[in-house]
Amino acid sequence: MNKSIQISADFDGGNIKVINSSSPNNIELEINKDHKSDFFQWFYFRVTSKKNTSHTLKILNAGSSAYVPGWEEYQAVCSYDRKNWFRVETSFNGKELEINHTPKQDSFYLSYFTPFSHERHLDLIAQSQSSEICSLKSLGKSFDGKDIDLLRIEKDTNKLNVWMIARQHPGETMAEWFVEGFLKRLLDSTDSLSTKVLAQANFYVIPNMNPDGAFRGHLRTNAKGINLNREWENPSLETGPEVFYTRAEMDKVGVDLFLDIHGDENLPYNFVAGSEGNISYNEQIANTERIFKESFLKATSEFQTEFGYELDKPGEANMTVATNAIAHRFNCMSYTLEMPFKDNNNLPSKEFGWSAQRSQLLGRDMLSPISAVLDHLEK
Repeated sequence: MNKSIQISADFDGGNIKVINSSSPNNIELEINKDHKSDFFQWFYFRVTSKKNTSHTLKILNAGSSAYVPGWEEYQAVCSYDRKNWFRVETSFNGKELEINHTPKQDSFYLSYFTPFSHERHLDLIAQSQSSEICSLKSLGKSFDGKDIDLLRIEKDTNKLNVWMIARQHPGETMAEWFVEGFLKRLLDSTDSLSTKVLAQANFYVIPNMNPDGAFRGHLRTNAKGINLNREWENPSLETGPEVFYTRAEMDKVGVDLFLDIHGDENLPYNFVAGSEGNISYNEQIANTERIFKESFLKATSEFQTEFGYELDKPGEANMTVATNAIAHRFNCMSYTLEMPFKDNNNLPSKEFGWSAQRSQLLGRDMLSPISAVLDHLEK
């Protein structure tokens, strides 16, 4: 090992294992698996070395990660100050992911996507409560003792109820960036569309469903290695308290529209996935989905409907998944929104790719299709 090169991930969301750091051009690394799980893809670490020196870093086990096609045409994100993140030269040979960078400072950070720290999460919760119509409820504790935070934006109990959750998969940090942008607009008292929808519905928002996985640097699971988005049919305190407490609160409040915010490792587009495979899927839900998508397409050029997941055949839905389970349980429109880790190939940005800022803007734009659906449901 070269003592002049220090690589660390012992911080909130960090994940990397150092195999060899003999020289700047020969740094070999591996991504650690999620605890008690075989999932791995998320990395986040700091390199302390010498500025203006070419660095080559190889992630040796990339070829056996959870989503190998996700490395194709992927570019890692880099930052000096952990505020401004940009893409750096990255290549994949089918086995190893190679990152090349000549830093302008003696230390730099590399990550799978722009991190969203627990401290920023706490800031978001605090800032949201500065609005007089927003209150906080801790639904319960995670295995690591973290609060499962629910923001309630309520003006009148006799209204429609909109639910939004994010980061069931903790490595999909774009999801919480999205929610941050959404909440800032929803709670902006000078925004006319926000005023309109808040007269129609109450909102229930969980910015981070998986605080343990997020802090531990997991890609997809909670502290016990459980994929929360396979817990919704029969949630259990023994495996997924995060889902257990959330669904119990939904039963108390009711759900008229459900949105589950995610990131997709493979597809370089923004898209939605619905509940068409449910046995309870009907023409009313299908029509509501059509209204949602048409409004979203008008609201932003970042959204599209050409690319996405293959549709489930009738009666073949996975009912352990949140979107399907909630659609069936509450007979409502339920969508998973997926954003890319790579870029939006319809509107590519070589320097930044898909980014935290673009995620925030898409969150703001989400208010338009929600408004269109609320108008439809009120008729």
